[in-house]
Parts: sequence; structure tokens; C-alpha cells
Amino acid sequence: MKSDELSTEDKILLAASKVFTEKGFSGTRTRDIAEEAGINLALLNYYFRTKEKLFEQVMKVKIVLLFGQIIPIVTNEKTSLEEKIDLASTKYFDILSKNPNLPIFILSEIQKKTSDIKSILPFEKVLNNSIIIKQIKERKPEVDPFHFLLNFLSMTAFPFVVKPILQTFDLMNDDEFHKFVEERKTLVPIWMKMILEN
Repeated sequence: MKSDELSTEDKILLAASKVFTEKGFSGTRTRDIAEEAGINLALLNYYFRTKEKLFEQVMKVKIVLLFGQIIPIVTNEKTSLEEKIDLASTKYFDILSKNPNLPIFILSEIQKKTSDIKSILPFEKVLNNSIIIKQIKERKPEVDPFHFLLNFLSMTAFPFVVKPILQTFDLMNDDEFHKFVEERKTLVPIWMKMILEN
């Protein structure tokens, strides 16, 4: 959608998402968001009374973006554990490749502010006796399912968390990182299935 086709509210949310991701909550001024959106400060305040309310809306969108597309995959009763690993890995790497700062932003901001993440995403549905938990227990009873899921999450998200370090020390440029991520998209499912087999 072109910029001139967006509603004012959408322009503000897109601008806020960009500025909050770059500067964090405390480093962002509402004036920065208004300038990025190409509107005046009064109009921004009309739509979102406070920086906190705007940030809350952006966080909801970011959290749903990061986790919302994965939850239907891991809670699907019709797919095997191996299919879930393949689908979730592809989806997660695709999301993070398009939004590489997403994991750092969410982690740092959840630590700084009180987050109402429980109302946004049904983590209990995924973690408490969900289909993926049952499948892991059946397939590998000696492995705690949380270890398995945390390993998967770490293998997919951590490269994006350390990307700034890799680039600061000139260990990888953008093209090299993209190639690395594409390789990892193939390797992570193989590694996770090896855990199930061994």
C-alpha cells in the first residue's frame, strides 16, 4: 500500500514502529514520530493521547508479528511434529528476515516496561498440554519439551539478536548475514529432528 493510501492512524503507527524500534521507548519523543509520519504533533496527540498508548499499540503489533503466526502452526492437531518444525522454522526465519530488529526490540522493551503480553498471546495454550507438547513427550519422553522449544527459539532468534555485534566487529555484512540466515533456515529443522532421533 502506498503512503498516500494509508490512513493518518496507520501512518502514525508505521512511523512509531520505525522510531520505537530504532530508539526504544525512552529514547523516542512524540515529536520524532510526528516528523517521521509527516504530520504535526497536535494531530498525533489527537489520535494517540500519550506516548505510552502509542507504544502499547506498537508493542501489540510487534508481539503478534513475532509469535502470532507461529502459534497456529504449533497448535495444529493435523500436522506431525516434523511438519511443525519445518513450517515454524520457515515462517519464523521469514518474519525475522523482514524484521531483523524485532527480537531485540521486544526483549529489551518487555524488560523495561510492564507488558500485558498475556492478554495479547495465549502462551498457556502453547505451553500447557498443547498438541506440540504432547507430540514431543510421545516422541522423546526423556526430553523436557520446554528444552526442545527453547532450543528451537534460540536457534532461530539468536542470530538476529547478535547481528549488531557481528556487524560492529565486521564479521558479517548484510549480504553475508542474509546468506547465513538462508543456510540456517535449512539447517535448524535438520538439527531439531536430530534431537528427536538421537
